[in-house]
Amino acid sequence: LRLAAQFAFWASVVFAIACIAYAGFGFSSIDASMSESARDDSRGYAWFWLFMGAIGSATALVSWLMLSGRIRMPEE
Repeated sequence: LRLAAQFAFWASVVFAIACIAYAGFGFSSIDASMSESARDDSRGYAWFWLFMGAIGSATALVSWLMLSGRIRMPEE
């Protein structure tokens, strides 16, 4: 089960970095010349990816706590 926790940790870290980077790209691509509805849609899309990055970060944190022994892993 330790191997599964290590995989979950690294996969979550990669997922979180990708989502947060995509959210940053989404926020930085919002242009003042866009229509109000397009700006709101773009902002909502970027907030969604930021939320997904937070989920990935939380999953990585829980996996790290399992690996460090602070959370007991279930028995096989």
